[in-house]
Amino acid sequence: MKWHRELVRRKWSFTQRRKIGRPLTDQQTKDLILRLAAENPTWGYGKIQGELLKLGFEISRSSVRNILKGQHVPPALQRSKDGGNWSSLLKHYRGQILACDFFTVETAWLKTLYAFFFIEIGSRRVHFAGCTAHPTAEWVTQQARQLIWTLQDEGKQMRFLIRDRDAKFPASFDRVFTSEGIRVLRTPYRTPVANAFAERWVRSVREECLDKLLVFGETHLRRVLLEYTTYFNCARPHQGLEQRCPIPITRPVKTGPVKCRDVLGGVIHDYHREAA
Repeated sequence: MKWHRELVRRKWSFTQRRKIGRPLTDQQTKDLILRLAAENPTWGYGKIQGELLKLGFEISRSSVRNILKGQHVPPALQRSKDGGNWSSLLKHYRGQILACDFFTVETAWLKTLYAFFFIEIGSRRVHFAGCTAHPTAEWVTQQARQLIWTLQDEGKQMRFLIRDRDAKFPASFDRVFTSEGIRVLRTPYRTPVANAFAERWVRSVREECLDKLLVFGETHLRRVLLEYTTYFNCARPHQGLEQRCPIPITRPVKTGPVKCRDVLGGVIHDYHREAA
């Protein structure tokens, strides 16, 4: 009977069964599928499959679909609507994009002032346009003209301007830019992330400057923001620029004693080397 039980055990051993179904996709292929979907929002499952076959990865369209769905990656149509085109715009044309915005400042006398600025997305250079208690259509349009003249003097050619849908921007403001071949892009409602570079500068100027000062009036605010903008453009290292300044230092001095320059009366310390 022992030999009979041994024959039965060998016949019904699950380890001897042949595995069925498709082989599991390795992690390298999965990572590449996710990368292609992230970098190309308009690519569908078939397009991604074709690109993988070209690179020597044997995989079916349904496997691509299952992997993306398993990682909660939406289909191409939804990905492109979710901002893929916007990300591509910022990536490919960042050196030719301007953004602008307003922010408010309360004076020591509880008066509200409006500060207006432009920022170059590629270099992060800020152009402080001005501040006023009454941002009229004429005033805002004049600041646009002043910026265009500055860009022309510097030989810069921009293609896009990002702004929100604030009522302070009149039609004449847009015409100043469209007449120069600059396309005005209005951000969606209640999406400050669409103008993230401008929003980030507002955060910087508040945390590093305005939150540490009492502003006594329009003239005082203008002087403060002009001095901070000069420091931001010429002396403040920027993490998004690999610790370079928006206006690069051409020949940094590497020898000599380190000196400290007080900005805004000591609110900010700027360090530099004094040439020997």
